[in-house]
Amino acid sequence: MSGDTATDPFAATAPGLAAEAVRFASFGWMRGTSGNLSAVLSDDPIRLAVTASGVDKGALSAADVTVVDDLGASVPDYPGSGRARPSAEAALHARIVRLTRARAAVHVHTVAAVVAARRWPDGVPLGELEMLKGIALPASGESVVLPVIANSQDMTELGDRLEQAWNPRVPGVLIADHGLYAWGDGLMSARHHTEIIEWVLEFLITAADR
Repeated sequence: MSGDTATDPFAATAPGLAAEAVRFASFGWMRGTSGNLSAVLSDDPIRLAVTASGVDKGALSAADVTVVDDLGASVPDYPGSGRARPSAEAALHARIVRLTRARAAVHVHTVAAVVAARRWPDGVPLGELEMLKGIALPASGESVVLPVIANSQDMTELGDRLEQAWNPRVPGVLIADHGLYAWGDGLMSARHHTEIIEWVLEFLITAADR
């Protein structure tokens, strides 16, 4: 990978994606080779930098980031792109970008996300918590629902379910028996939204068990 980061979106983005993957893996949120991240490189045409499939996220480097199009298909001739195989869920990242206009998305496999989806299969009610301000929701006086959708190995089917359930006020979705997707208007925003939603899920599960 080479290029001037001032003029090369991939060179500017890939190291950050790799660093975030390593960070999330350090929390135990991307165990083994699970989880994936993406960030928008361009809008016309849509191009996304995504983490590679089958790579330990705790040891990810910029060389393990590649590029996909608006349907999640590999774009191997993108300047500077790694030649790794993109995540199998790249198509869902692309669907999230098209649907929500997000600039970055994070997918983590946490215990809390799976437990919460089982406990609240019709959606997780969010309300009356100061931490919700971190995802632009009021701390009190209102409740909104974090959607939960059934899992599928077919990314088109999963994307359709996401689109049907999507709540524009909540920057995330739970996939039953799978994990959490969260997104934002940049990689740092997506990181924060992931952390906030995960904290809220952990709290709700703990509170419900008392």
